[in-house]
Amino acid sequence: MHEKDIRNEMISLNDADRYQRDNLSSVVVDYIKEMILARVYNEGEHILETEVANKLGISRGPVREGIKDLEKEGIVTVLSRKGTYVTKFQLEDIKEIFDIRLLLEYNIIEILIHEDKLTEQDFKVLEDIVKDMVDIVNQSDNFSERMIQLSLKDMEFHKFIWQKSGSKRRVNILKGIYFQIRMAMLYDTNETGDLLVTATDHYDIIRFLRNKDIEKCKEALRGHIISYRDGKFA
Repeated sequence: MHEKDIRNEMISLNDADRYQRDNLSSVVVDYIKEMILARVYNEGEHILETEVANKLGISRGPVREGIKDLEKEGIVTVLSRKGTYVTKFQLEDIKEIFDIRLLLEYNIIEILIHEDKLTEQDFKVLEDIVKDMVDIVNQSDNFSERMIQLSLKDMEFHKFIWQKSGSKRRVNILKGIYFQIRMAMLYDTNETGDLLVTATDHYDIIRFLRNKDIEKCKEALRGHIISYRDGKFA
């Protein structure tokens, strides 16, 4: 085999090896995120690399890589010689996440209304999502299970609106903090325990979008976040 062919083969093998490691580290990231949302790992709790590796049936290398990615996102905190811990969000952190989200969603509302982006079929999709949310609230599952399912549907509603705006950069920023938004939403909903209000608030957002009332729609969106409604972020 020629030297060039050998070099190309080595590069190909290295690429494959790196892809496999990256792929496994993504599995680790998704797994730990889901465990946090499911309250298996709570705020401030120690995450053991060996435990995660054993659960997923992989080596500790990809677990370390996944934890580095989670640390960059601010989801875990790595303390020297102590280990990895789930980051405890303070009220200021939750407020900052919601402030960023509202700033971008206000812009998206303006785009949707000014450029007449939503059709009646789009409003039907949004109404169906809210109906699914109400169905989740009325299920017999325990509160935590329903709250997690509801937050997923809640995000489905808002992600649909984001995408319809056609604003790629705003959508990319919102997607970049998607997990933090979900964490903030769970914190916010858990403070009140009123899942039905969380679900049905979306009907007001739909109504004001349909009526092309920008200010009322922004007000409904802000009021949908319970901590703002209750004055906790004053």
